[in-house]
Amino acid sequence: MNSSSMRLETRTEAYAGRPLPGTTHGRQPPRILIVDVLPPFWTGTCNSLCEALENFFSLACSLGGPCRIPLLSVYAAQTQHECLLPFVQLSGNFQRLQSCVAELRAVPREGSFHPKTECLKRAVQDGLQQFKQHTRLLRAGGGLSSCSVEITVVTSQPGRQVVRDLEAGLKDTDLVSLRRLQVIHLSKGDALESMDVEWVSHSSDSTSPEDSSILGADIDLQTIRNDVVSIETFFKAWLHDHGTDREHLHLLLPPSGLGAPHKTDMMCVKCDVQERVLNPELLPASGVAVNLPIKTAAAQTTSLWKLRVIKSLKADGVCQSVLYGLPAIIRPTCCWKLDWDDLEANQQHFQALCHCLLKKDLVLLAKNEPQAVGPSWNVTVHAYYIIAPSPSFTLMAKPVATRELLLPCDFPALPEDLPEGELREMEIILNSLEVDQTYNPLQWQNNLYKHLRSLLARAPPCRPQGAPPAALREQRPHPRQLQNQQVHTKARARVAPLPMIHVPPCPPPKVFKPITFNKDTCDLSLFSDDDDEFLHGF
Repeated sequence: MNSSSMRLETRTEAYAGRPLPGTTHGRQPPRILIVDVLPPFWTGTCNSLCEALENFFSLACSLGGPCRIPLLSVYAAQTQHECLLPFVQLSGNFQRLQSCVAELRAVPREGSFHPKTECLKRAVQDGLQQFKQHTRLLRAGGGLSSCSVEITVVTSQPGRQVVRDLEAGLKDTDLVSLRRLQVIHLSKGDALESMDVEWVSHSSDSTSPEDSSILGADIDLQTIRNDVVSIETFFKAWLHDHGTDREHLHLLLPPSGLGAPHKTDMMCVKCDVQERVLNPELLPASGVAVNLPIKTAAAQTTSLWKLRVIKSLKADGVCQSVLYGLPAIIRPTCCWKLDWDDLEANQQHFQALCHCLLKKDLVLLAKNEPQAVGPSWNVTVHAYYIIAPSPSFTLMAKPVATRELLLPCDFPALPEDLPEGELREMEIILNSLEVDQTYNPLQWQNNLYKHLRSLLARAPPCRPQGAPPAALREQRPHPRQLQNQQVHTKARARVAPLPMIHVPPCPPPKVFKPITFNKDTCDLSLFSDDDDEFLHGF
């Protein structure tokens, strides 16, 4: 879905290697996280929330590329609020973030306190004041990137009551720098069976008439399950591009011809782009296996890769948006070192596998096996692959996202009742397009050859490795030209030879007599007469 998963070299950036608009994360808002640690509610949410934060911080701090969370501050609110982490950048501050989570774990979970949100209100006010001070410092240093902040309150208290109390307590507070105030209610529930969070959003449309004047648009209330996966997925939504200054993508369609007779402008459908999977290439090289474990001409390897099939899936049960990276074609081996009978049996097994998968409309889920057992402290990161059959007697393997890489994605279903005018106009546009049964890549080109030729034509000529620049060759005389003028008749060397060193004359070589055959003794004489005299001396 997102072409940024294929990172190309800088010189071929004009070739389709640029990430889609909307995935550059140029204007991410600073964030303040306020955690309600009031007992006894904190007892049931401490472990899940802290583990989710640790997982999220480890991922966010390891991501390369544009900054997705420029500033973060964390508060703990109980009988009084405490700033556990002033505004810091996530990149390069994992130790401080880890210490912040450790302080949250150390908060006492026992006790009984009357639920009050007075402390939450003060934490919000203190966070806004801290942001104003930080903004003044950034403006003075010329590093101001955003003039508003988003505040998220995580609590296990009844969410609607928390929203009412916050709205009543903040009605006289200056909220100009507040971009969004969000209350996350952690509800008791079982672990998620799917990767996406089931959001329960409470707005003025779904409230009773007496609540509609209280639950305004200024405070957003969302309810998520109190488990690690749900909380972790919520925080991953912060990694999305939240810039709304302009649309991300224009989808241009042929004109429909409806309306004015002279209207021939193309239809422009304006869209936003959202990532579904984090690009593994943005993580450290040892973190995630990105490349397929397949021998290719570009990366020959002598190691044998192994994929263990762990499950079969319905072909229509794999969403294409969770697949990433380049596919690899798998075919039966033709290794000449194998016995002929083994080759024939292996080919028949491969054919049977393809046939059965096609017949049952199944794909395989496989996991790479570790190549070697490392030290006890070394953590093996597995990569998962979807292996799909093809009628052309091949299999196709492609990496599939796991929980760590998956970003939240929750979109409403397409409505069934649509305006007749728009439907008719879109049908006319689609009917005007030529329909092909298949896509043939040989029919399309993207001017890559021309682009590469233009780059090579502008590149400076390369000199042989180790050769001095032309200016130095002209100024420095050839060393042998100073000693022997006959060198002019020879071709000039591109690399200046080493200076001549005086070597004493060698003694004349010793001439050995040829091997002689003695008829009397029928022996071969392997030594000269001088050598015989030397040997007789012993």
